[in-house]
Formats: sequence, structure tokens, C-alpha cells
Amino acid sequence: MFKKVYSGVRKIIKEIVKSKQEIRHALVGAPNVWKYTREFQFQFLIDQGLQKNDTLMDIGCGTLRGGIPMIQYLNSRNYYGIDVRAEVLNEGRKEVKDAKLENKNPNLISFNHFSDLAIETKFNVMFAFSVLIHLEDKIAESCFQFVSESLVVGGVFYANVNIADFQDGQWVEFPVVFRSQEFYNNLAVKNGLELEVMGDLLGLGHSTNKNSDKQQIMLKFTKI
Repeated sequence: MFKKVYSGVRKIIKEIVKSKQEIRHALVGAPNVWKYTREFQFQFLIDQGLQKNDTLMDIGCGTLRGGIPMIQYLNSRNYYGIDVRAEVLNEGRKEVKDAKLENKNPNLISFNHFSDLAIETKFNVMFAFSVLIHLEDKIAESCFQFVSESLVVGGVFYANVNIADFQDGQWVEFPVVFRSQEFYNNLAVKNGLELEVMGDLLGLGHSTNKNSDKQQIMLKFTKI
């Protein structure tokens, strides 16, 4: 009888108590798919030809849910991650320590506005996973100006977006925005970028059984 009760208590505890990483990465998305999303982001960049000596900017890097394998892969100091939530970025620093990757010297930068950033490094690759879907129009415009100024000629910026005529929503303190492709076409032209539609996330291998897999589109912007 005692063994049955103890077994039942253990099961309940496992259902209630999340792992440290689930708790940490719940700050940036669904905790039950953090590992899957990490693997997808890294594999996507590898499939696009990411090289160890590339300089990478991860916009909205958060808790480094996706950033850890990038840091591990890239040469020392070649990873840059920025985020507007200082407390979330602090969790990212803890993630670096837990992964024993301090020797890779990732550059983790907290900021309030894109216009405040003064980063001299130019980037071959810039990435924003599940970030543009949370930016109001004016902030998105500032983001693209920053991207254009930060990319080398021929450099690329990948970002997933919501392309649909739906009503905007809310996630934590951020909006969830839906836009037309024309909005991003205009931003690309304005900032000297060439836009390519790569397809929906599901077609690119992101399968979490959520509507967003088909709803969200990956865009590629190339500096010209």
C-alpha cells in the first residue's frame, strides 16, 4: 500500500515540478518544446550554410533556448545575442555557465531601443526566431534599420513572421502581430535588402502540432 501511494506521489510531483531548463525557457515560449525548438533553430542555420567563422547576431536571444548550440559551434566571440528583457538575458548567462561555454565568450547585450545599440561588428548572419511576430510596426522599422546597418553586403537575415489577416493578440507583455507580406517587402526595399520567402515552418521541419507551424513563414533578407 505504501509503495503504491509513494509511486502516485512521485508521479504527481513529476507532473507539477518542471526541470530547471523548462522553467527557464518558459520565459520565451512553451516549456515542453524548448529542446525541439533549440534543435530546429540550430539545424536550420546549419542547413543554410552557417560556418564556424561566421559572425552571428541573434536578435531576441532571450534565455539562449536556441543560442547555446550556436555558441558551441561558432568560433569564440562570434556569437552576439541581444534582448530587451534584462532578467531574461540573465537567465541566458546562467545557461552559458550551465553548458560550460564561458570560454566561447559570447557577447550578450541588453538594450531598450534598437537605435541605442552601438555595435561595431558587422555580421554575416542575423537571426530572429519568433521575434518579429512580437514587434509593433515602429519597432519593426527600427529593427530593420539596425539589420541593414549591421549586415555585410551579401549577409543574410532570417526571421519567421505571421502572414495572415487575423486580429492581433497578446503574449506576456508583447503583442502578437499579423501582417501582409507587402509590409516586409516595403521594409526590405527601404533598407536595401532583398526578400525571399522560404516557406512555412512546417515545411522547413518545425513540427510541434501547433497552428503556428503552418501559419508562420520564414523570410530571408539579403543585404544588397
